[in-house]
Amino acid sequence: MGIYAIGDLHLSLGVDKPMDIFGEQWINHHEKIRQNWLEIIKDHDLVLIPGDTSWAMNMKDAMIDLEWIQTLPGQKIFIRGNHDYWWSAVTKMNKLFENMNFLQNNYYTYEKYAICGTRGWICPNDYKFTDHDEKIYEREVHRLRLSIDGAIKDGYSDLLVMTHYPPTNDRLEPSEFTKIYEEYGVKKVIYGHLHGKDSFEGGLQGERNDVLYYLTSCDALDFKPSKILE
Repeated sequence: MGIYAIGDLHLSLGVDKPMDIFGEQWINHHEKIRQNWLEIIKDHDLVLIPGDTSWAMNMKDAMIDLEWIQTLPGQKIFIRGNHDYWWSAVTKMNKLFENMNFLQNNYYTYEKYAICGTRGWICPNDYKFTDHDEKIYEREVHRLRLSIDGAIKDGYSDLLVMTHYPPTNDRLEPSEFTKIYEEYGVKKVIYGHLHGKDSFEGGLQGERNDVLYYLTSCDALDFKPSKILE
């Protein structure tokens, strides 16, 4: 059994949103994801999907993409990305599929691990960080604490976190998110959102202050789920 991650699937099986406009690597990318997934993931594995799952604007159109994911092996946990406009009431979504869960202000468990998280937001930077950004940033920091506090209250100390947005700005400076990870002793953090080689370099990866960070947007992984834990 293992924990894997792959984000930013950007599926569009129910809407007209071809991804090849973003480069040749995105041609038939959903088939690449499916083939790699079937080769790597087993039914007893857990797959974390950190946002931007579907281009659909409503749940009706998103169901085609969600049903496509549902047929793939493994238990899946999702968080919301900035393009997941279809995302609706979590209580209702969590009743849709036996092997898919949606995380928001809560946490899920896998063996001894608590899977926590929130969408996140852009971190303070020198280019664009408005008063509106600051409000959302502070809200997402609060939601992250809610998720982690819930797990700790219930006795979990082995914490994994996933967010959609990166945990820092492109200068890789400390943020309220990274401070929380270090404060709570979070072991691993996965995130997505970044696309293209230039953007990948602006994402915190590897170990910093005893926390391991993983960039898991699907093009950064060559459309292959990445193993996070055995």
